[in-house]
Amino acid sequence: MKIRNIAVLPALIAASAFAQEAAEGAEEGAGNCLGTGGIMGLLPILAMVAIFYFLIIRPQQKQSKKMSAMRDAMQKGNNVVTGGGIHGVITNIKGDIVTIRIADSVKIDVDRTALTVLGEEEPSACKTC
Repeated sequence: MKIRNIAVLPALIAASAFAQEAAEGAEEGAGNCLGTGGIMGLLPILAMVAIFYFLIIRPQQKQSKKMSAMRDAMQKGNNVVTGGGIHGVITNIKGDIVTIRIADSVKIDVDRTALTVLGEEEPSACKTC
């Protein structure tokens, strides 16, 4: 290989030396890393699983249990709101189907899972319910 520009020669020698040192360092580093697997490699993954459980999964399970208990405790006369935002009063419950009154002589059947209980009794200020 002929080098035409003499100014490039020192840079080429330095690059060659750095490459040789890096290769030697990689060989030494590979020998040192052989025994560091096992449990130490799993710790970050286990930490991430624990974080997800305590910050996401556990609160969601608590909220789900609370909503399930609230839906099981529904009874006639409770003020409810549907998933679509319709407010009404429970008039009849048959299994998973709940009949709610949303206005005078207007009743609709709604699935129990689509309801959220707002209060225990009809408010006296509600003239249309």
